[in-house]
Amino acid sequence: MRVELTEVLWLEEHHELSLTELAELSGLTQAELHELVDCGAIVPVDPRSGSPTFRADDIVAAKTAARLRRAFELDAQGLALAMALLERVHDLEAQLTRLQAQAPRLHTFPPR
Repeated sequence: MRVELTEVLWLEEHHELSLTELAELSGLTQAELHELVDCGAIVPVDPRSGSPTFRADDIVAAKTAARLRRAFELDAQGLALAMALLERVHDLEAQLTRLQAQAPRLHTFPPR
């Protein structure tokens, strides 16, 4: 029998993380995170700040980037492109779900 341990971290939506915290939680190095910020794949709360902070939901993006980097050995530009494409897929799926929810209303015709 194989037992797998999972670490759970509960963060408030408005909690901001430092670059160091994001690196620790995501499995990326600070240098890799700097590259992703430079490519626009992850955007700090205030891009002009000397010490960038990140939203709690950026952990998901950073963990995704870490998995993509390990699985496909992508450089920063490749990661940025893959993440942009994944975000586009998620947006299209959400749009499709909204349209499917409206479909029954769009196809109802009044009785003759």
